[in-house]
Amino acid sequence: MFRLQGNVIPDNKVIFVGLTHVYGIGISRSKEILTKLEIPFEKKVRDITDEEQKMITDELSNYLLESDLKREQTGFIKRLKEIKCYRGMRHNLGLPVRGQKTIKHAKTAKKLLGRSRVRPVLKK
Repeated sequence: MFRLQGNVIPDNKVIFVGLTHVYGIGISRSKEILTKLEIPFEKKVRDITDEEQKMITDELSNYLLESDLKREQTGFIKRLKEIKCYRGMRHNLGLPVRGQKTIKHAKTAKKLLGRSRVRPVLKK
């Protein structure tokens, strides 16, 4: 059993896919880490030695992951809302932030937030 940042990585996975179970690590970053540590991508998680496991854990300490990353992202969104910029207002209303269409799409956000939250009365 291989644990990283509080996540249990399944033994039957390939190591570069298994690393993506940690929040903040995608395919490209996991390949970058494994290349740096000279661990083959196709190696299974169950075949990782304790020495390699320690090297991976030490390397991950250099990155911002899990709860620290989530806290930083929420801080960025909170700042946008406080300065009341366009993106912050879109976050407040629960609408798409990056220029997507809202007529036919963005229904998921509207369902989750409810109609009252989607179009609140904006006070001056």
